[in-house]
Amino acid sequence: MRPILLPLCFWATSALGQYRPADLEPPLPAREFRAAWIASVWNVDWPSRPGLPPSRQREELTGILDVAARTRLNAIIFQVRPEADALYPSKLEPWSYWLTGEQGKGPGDGYDPLAFAVREAHARGIELHAWFNPFRGRSTSQVKPAGGHATRRHPEWLLEAGSQVWLNPGLPAVRERAIAVITDVATRYDIDGVHIDDYFYPYPKDGKAVFDDSKTYAGYRAKGGKLAVGDWRRAQIDGFVKELGGVVHRVGPQLKFGVSPFGIWRPGTPGTIEAGIDSYEDLAADSRLWLREGWVDYLSPQLYWRIDQEAQGFGTLVRWWSEQGRGRRHVWPGIASSRIRGEGSDRARRSLETVNQIALTRRHATSGGGSGHAHWSMSALMEDRDGLRARLASGPYADLAVVPESPWLGGRGVTALPGLKATAAVDSVRLDWKRPERGSDAVRWWVVQTKGRTGGWTTARILPGEAVSTVVRGVPSALALRAVDPAGRISKAVCLGK
Repeated sequence: MRPILLPLCFWATSALGQYRPADLEPPLPAREFRAAWIASVWNVDWPSRPGLPPSRQREELTGILDVAARTRLNAIIFQVRPEADALYPSKLEPWSYWLTGEQGKGPGDGYDPLAFAVREAHARGIELHAWFNPFRGRSTSQVKPAGGHATRRHPEWLLEAGSQVWLNPGLPAVRERAIAVITDVATRYDIDGVHIDDYFYPYPKDGKAVFDDSKTYAGYRAKGGKLAVGDWRRAQIDGFVKELGGVVHRVGPQLKFGVSPFGIWRPGTPGTIEAGIDSYEDLAADSRLWLREGWVDYLSPQLYWRIDQEAQGFGTLVRWWSEQGRGRRHVWPGIASSRIRGEGSDRARRSLETVNQIALTRRHATSGGGSGHAHWSMSALMEDRDGLRARLASGPYADLAVVPESPWLGGRGVTALPGLKATAAVDSVRLDWKRPERGSDAVRWWVVQTKGRTGGWTTARILPGEAVSTVVRGVPSALALRAVDPAGRISKAVCLGK
């Protein structure tokens, strides 16, 4: 049973005496997952090139987060394991080439990029989901692997895939390594979620597989295994996703676990949908099963097609995926904002396409707590393709939004709210409050709402749980403070008015 959160009133003091406790009922803030992927492999989004000086890396990353905050995103999906390597100090895997220009070599001044990203994202009211590629071993032969890299230490794990190298998902040791790496990060860092992408098996080329795992499958059969090869591969991936979700929730009971699979589960599902690959067969990804079984907290299917694209229509796909979630788990689709003014037929794609796709995700949201989506990738926002940022800020992102609730993650919500003090100046108001005492309800975020003299309520700030004060511009007629727990439950408001 969910807790009953009763309205709470606290006396407020003010240097000028303007604000007093108010019997007001501000509306709940908007709820929506607004994310963007930040890819490090091939320096897609960050850093801009391998070997960039650490100070420049930090400058670029804070610039990206500043744009995310100004655009009113509330989450980033930050790639920390591009190819069995690390963008953070790890005892399990070497530093990434894409960070320093030499695999195994760390930043010259010893800084921790992941810790820095978490801290800076939270300071801006943005969740950070650590993104791992579970099975890619090497994306190019041009990068010399470090001595401690899996491709050198465990040649028996490898599947050649054209110019790339995969860590064979059919081997228990490979799956165990991926889970160990993710567990390490989830244990040591104050992240908000764990995210994996769709590279379970390598994508086929010209309709044919580019890898050969026949020896691994033969070993399975020799031990009495009965499954056909496709069913066997899916069984390995299904077991991996289920186990990983369980491990993530044991390490952090209120961490969100998300997967971004290929956007089409199977060609012909639903009936009008076509695709060049069958992710169920070719990638061994039964992503619909993971959603229906509740092994994930959210799924971000990569719906990178246009609304008017007949064979892979965005609207048809987003509706179908939302129906598969049955309201039990979130479906927050990936949107290809980076294809605005893209190549080929996508040269005609305008920023209005992204805005219209967001409207469709809202229309078909079924998880009860709000809709969501993720932009592929952050570069589209940094480049402001076709005025995308202005379209978002004046349209679907006109107000800040809080990430939707995931009630199945447990917890009880925040019931013990602090006293609030308002100090008014000529053109601003300073709010101060006390953090809950140790051992009380956990606060992940504070939400500050303000009411104008003639307008309605707006969400002015989303602040990390460690915050104890903020300054609001202008002199609103009323203010409210709410607390959000790690699972996204939002409290009643402490309200002050004139």
